[in-house]
Amino acid sequence: MDFDHQDIRDAVQALCATYPPEYHRKIDEKRGYPEEFVDALTEAGWLAAMIPEEYGGSGLGLTEASIIMEEINRAGGNSGACHGQMYNMGTLLRHGSEEQKQRYLPRIASGELRLQSMAVTEPTTGTDTTKIKTTAVRKEDRYVVNGQKVWISRVQHSDLMILLARTTPLDQVMKKSLGMSIFIVDLQDAIGNGLEVKPIPNMVNHETNELFFDNLEIPTKNLIGEEGMGFHYILDGLNAERTLIAAECIGDGYWFIDKVTNYVKEREVFGRPIGQNQGVQFPIAEAKIELEAANLMRFQACALFDAGQACGTEANMAKYLAAKASWEAANACLQFHGGYGFADEYDVERKFRETRLYQVAPISTNLILSYVAEHVLGLPRSF
Repeated sequence: MDFDHQDIRDAVQALCATYPPEYHRKIDEKRGYPEEFVDALTEAGWLAAMIPEEYGGSGLGLTEASIIMEEINRAGGNSGACHGQMYNMGTLLRHGSEEQKQRYLPRIASGELRLQSMAVTEPTTGTDTTKIKTTAVRKEDRYVVNGQKVWISRVQHSDLMILLARTTPLDQVMKKSLGMSIFIVDLQDAIGNGLEVKPIPNMVNHETNELFFDNLEIPTKNLIGEEGMGFHYILDGLNAERTLIAAECIGDGYWFIDKVTNYVKEREVFGRPIGQNQGVQFPIAEAKIELEAANLMRFQACALFDAGQACGTEANMAKYLAAKASWEAANACLQFHGGYGFADEYDVERKFRETRLYQVAPISTNLILSYVAEHVLGLPRSF
């Protein structure tokens, strides 16, 4: 298994080097969106990595996509501004019609269109996806959508959005995972015409929103795949998302470890570098060990996904291990920088906030533990 892909790493590192920490710091201070940076990634073809060559992409796998995301975070950036295009596109690629793929994928690959957003989560259901209340009722050549979504990211910086809605009521399906469908929403047409977007200010500079659907009309041609099978269609995307997030956490972890290791070698207190103390060394070493283990699980999940094999367990484990490792590395980095860790100019506090998110999203650590307990260990379902 090739963990290196040094040519990809070198190229992404070179691009990221033109956007130094000061750039990301200023974006964070303004609560802005790194438009210029995302445009540069798009123009270089990195966000079209997983789109097949016949549609204008690079035809690479999740392995390569994860390396791109890792390197962005390792360079001091935050892939949260652009990672949605990687995994959202997969739903269209794997389950869309040829006409849909021809209509959208080349323009997504070129950057003419952005598919950065996926609307699944709802205020009253959270991760209990089968209980979603947003409905899409068919009326002749269109579906009429009503309901609400929450924590939907990058809507203001997307042209298209993947939407999961119930097309058959829960009490009318044989299995609760049936009766949900996937749609492509043209956001330029939808906003103000049945879709209201309300931004949610939050701890991290991460653009996320509440969505309100009030008789939004979507053409039937925008249904992806078969009506009622939407839940199954998004599972591949969720596994890709969790694996990419794992890679981003690994990038964060390396950033924190490099940052703190360099600092403690030079920071002297009581006549000696603080990195000489085992109380400083051991937490950094432990984070490094956990990070390398998470890295192996990330590549295992990628390999299975790219081979078309089931990878739910590995994707969940990779996300759990990587989020934990990056958080331990973040804590050590902040702690051993002392007061300087809280100063904006060191970038530690910004990255600290960013990596903390992944204990909660896109799936919380407790839900991953529940998944492993039930689906791997065969223990009774706890909820």
